Amino acid sequence: MSYRKYIGILMAATSFVGSAAADPLLNANSASAEELAGVSVLSESIASAITAGRPFATIGDLNMLLSKSMSGAETELLYRELFIPINLNAASREDILLIPGVGRRMAHEFEEYRPYSSMEQFRREIGKYVDEEEVARLEMYVAID
Repeated sequence: MSYRKYIGILMAATSFVGSAAADPLLNANSASAEELAGVSVLSESIASAITAGRPFATIGDLNMLLSKSMSGAETELLYRELFIPINLNAASREDILLIPGVGRRMAHEFEEYRPYSSMEQFRREIGKYVDEEEVARLEMYVAID
């Protein structure tokens, strides 16, 4: 791994630790080339592969592409900046687990309250397990279709 890429990964990690992401997540299906170029852990070749592979039906599809050239740690950092929102009512457990910081227990909680009728329901139910700031962070990764 190059020094520049390593520094980019460290900067992305330290900007995220301890607080909700300050900037909204970029959607991998709609982010412009300029926006992708600004993502700290993306090389030019991976950004081009994302653009060429669009649209991705799920975050799992994007993850399959990325896993060919990025480690799990790198994709976890990437998903703090770039993601494809998951449908709360249809997402697989594997897709839910791709949300940074979501483990098996929290993935179970996401699934337990299905079907979700509104984002307010999501906030209320997930808010039983995490604080408001974390609910707001998680909300950036989900949608109700």
